[in-house]
Amino acid sequence: MNAIVTPGYWEQATRELSEADELLAKLIVANRPLHMRSRGDAFTTLARSIVGQQVSVKAAEAIWARVLDKLGNMSPQALLCHAQSDLQTCGLSSRKAMYLHELSHYFIATPYVAGEWELLADDEVMKRLMSIKGIGQWTAEMFLIFFMARPNILPVGDIGLQRAMSLHYNDGQPISKLKMREVARRWQPWHSVATWYMWRSLEPLPIQY
Repeated sequence: MNAIVTPGYWEQATRELSEADELLAKLIVANRPLHMRSRGDAFTTLARSIVGQQVSVKAAEAIWARVLDKLGNMSPQALLCHAQSDLQTCGLSSRKAMYLHELSHYFIATPYVAGEWELLADDEVMKRLMSIKGIGQWTAEMFLIFFMARPNILPVGDIGLQRAMSLHYNDGQPISKLKMREVARRWQPWHSVATWYMWRSLEPLPIQY
């Protein structure tokens, strides 16, 4: 497992976001010295994102811990050593267990080459990832934010971001994706960083993909 890393742009991003948005300025101060962090492993990031689909951070953490305990070592080969039904005993749905197997087969057949992926634009990365069964737009966005540390991803389909922006920018009322994008214009070019602080406003525990 690679070392935990923090994006090099973080200090610049928080400074500029604080100047652009008073609410974010307060969130940034309240959450110091926390930063977005990733362990920098492509397969683990995607596997953990699949586990986290449509469940709370707390539930995802618990299920992930049980998966790690069962496997001992997180890798495509280790996952494929366990039947999908075996993975379900960790709390995974049958669909998620199948997706983890699909992801494992993909990484064995197509090893991740960092230098090649870094040259891809955000939309090209998403297209490649979404060709893998079980990887949708949300999971691809989480990969871009947490693994590739792309600074300007705004996951408007994320329930947590919707809840936070509804609370802070729409008087607690449901907020449309159009309005989310309008509010987020002031966050350019640091959508990913602003999103991370929106999540922290609801859930102090930062998940590390």
